[in-house]
Amino acid sequence: MRKTRPERRQGASVVRGRLVSDSTYDQRLLDRRGPAEWLHMDPWRVMRIQAEFVEGFGQLAELPQAVTVFGSARTPEGSPEYETGVQLGRKLSEAGYAVITGGGPGCMAAANRGAREAGGVSVGLGIELPFEQSMNEYVDLGIEFRYFFVRKTMFVKYACGFVALPGGFGTLDELFEALTLVQTHKVTSFPVVLMGTEFWEGLIEWIRTTLVKTGKISSADVNLIQLTDSVDEAVRIIVDADRGRGARTRGEREAVWNTVADAE
Repeated sequence: MRKTRPERRQGASVVRGRLVSDSTYDQRLLDRRGPAEWLHMDPWRVMRIQAEFVEGFGQLAELPQAVTVFGSARTPEGSPEYETGVQLGRKLSEAGYAVITGGGPGCMAAANRGAREAGGVSVGLGIELPFEQSMNEYVDLGIEFRYFFVRKTMFVKYACGFVALPGGFGTLDELFEALTLVQTHKVTSFPVVLMGTEFWEGLIEWIRTTLVKTGKISSADVNLIQLTDSVDEAVRIIVDADRGRGARTRGEREAVWNTVADAE
């Protein structure tokens, strides 16, 4: 049997065999142990980081309105969660949205699959990991990143809504980052939808009984999260928020025009 060589994606590159490093770019960026060589290396890393931003902005700038979908890479194909992801990707595409995922397997592949099968735009934003995770076959536009924070920027910048299917640490990371951006008004009218009542209700209850009760967040902050088992409802929440944002934008323009007219 032929032995498979180790392989790793590094941004736009793929390395195999002995060229695969035992650490990732993020690890080397964040690790300050050892000698002070990082003092001389970090300025060069800034150039690489800048290049990733430029590449991401250039590739994604002309996307239609998009929704970012997150969920576990470990969700097996054919499971109820996987089928929900497929339906979600399909319904979002039918509503006119591009679908952005992390580009991996599981729930991510499901959402990309639904979008592609519906004739929509299917986007995957991959990341270099210590273990190989290939871009799923349903991605039409795939971009590989070295740095998590660059990738996270792309997830948010080009989306008008966020849907989280059941997932692990990565999904929770993205979920709470999105909630923090909305809570602090760093993004405007950005609905955050959790799909899977049974999976998420324990977290929601903990937020209500612990975070709110101890004053860590306000009771109004809980309303930033919308929980549903219905794909149609999830899409409706996104569409309604999108329309509301458009109405507010038109209202703001009209207010400016009226002010100018009054001044004249």
